[in-house]
Amino acid sequence: MSSATLEKDRAPSRARHGSLRLAEGQEVVLAALLVALWLALALSTDTFFAASNLQNILFTVAPVAIAGIGMTAVIVTAGIDVSVGGTLAVVGVVVAKLLRDAGAGLLMAVGVAVVTGAVLGLVNGLLVAYGRLHPIIVTFGTLNVFRFVALQIFDSKQVSGVPGTLGVLGGGESGLSLGVPHAAVLALVLAAGAWTYMRYVPTGRHLYAVGGDASAARLAGVRVERRQISVYVLVGLLVGLAACVRIGSGGLVGQDIGTGFELEVIAAVVIGGTSILGGRGSVVGTLLGAMLVSTITSAVTLLNWQNELTQLFIGLFIVAAVGADLLRERRRRSL
Repeated sequence: MSSATLEKDRAPSRARHGSLRLAEGQEVVLAALLVALWLALALSTDTFFAASNLQNILFTVAPVAIAGIGMTAVIVTAGIDVSVGGTLAVVGVVVAKLLRDAGAGLLMAVGVAVVTGAVLGLVNGLLVAYGRLHPIIVTFGTLNVFRFVALQIFDSKQVSGVPGTLGVLGGGESGLSLGVPHAAVLALVLAAGAWTYMRYVPTGRHLYAVGGDASAARLAGVRVERRQISVYVLVGLLVGLAACVRIGSGGLVGQDIGTGFELEVIAAVVIGGTSILGGRGSVVGTLLGAMLVSTITSAVTLLNWQNELTQLFIGLFIVAAVGADLLRERRRRSL
């Protein structure tokens, strides 16, 4: 079966599902859950819908959503990247020192961030595609390697006195237009581009084919290794942008930057409905999943609950999402 035949056979299904994708599936459940949660918080607190709180939620969710776009593509191909926290740490410290010690401008800082992230992603992609190693083993190993590299570059416990050159992506006044954080707008624009690519562009559709059945996709003419490498480079590049958002306000960058970031990103993607088994998922669900995670964090703070409850609630949502995914897969195979 040729690649052209593969695309032709999938065209009717793509047209049918593509037009309805925003109004069906787990995304609708998540959207309804978010609305219910927001209404409950509005009734139980006086500050949830305050402009400052909404801006903080949008700014907090932006780096998770940006990296989550790339993670969605990775998991759709039946891969995973648990090294994004280490990537964020390397990019963060490199860019922070570049801004402070070399007086780099905005464009140079962003350029170095995305190139550094893409190079680290390329390392993962090559090991997964040509090393034939399981993605979780590869990226768990590189997570620790990247963390070690970041600590060596830090050469101290923190980088202080970082100028606010990236303030346009930060959480201060310079990072807002009409009260909306620029970082959140950037996440939406990137998500729209990724959604269109994965839904309507043949090479984007190939990602689903690789995740569904890599052997069949290869027989159909899909360059599986090239697609696998591309998604790891993409997530590394986007983590570079996420790092710019995290250090955008300047000041101080500590050694703990990026710690736990991989769990936030993977949680957003999985809760958003992307199948951990590969072959199914969308960036729309990832945005909703990231928003749900950020809303839960905000709710726990506003209600003065123990911070540990945030991890409990997120963990329960992950278990529910993965359980629903496995049930759907079992039902599909039984048909």
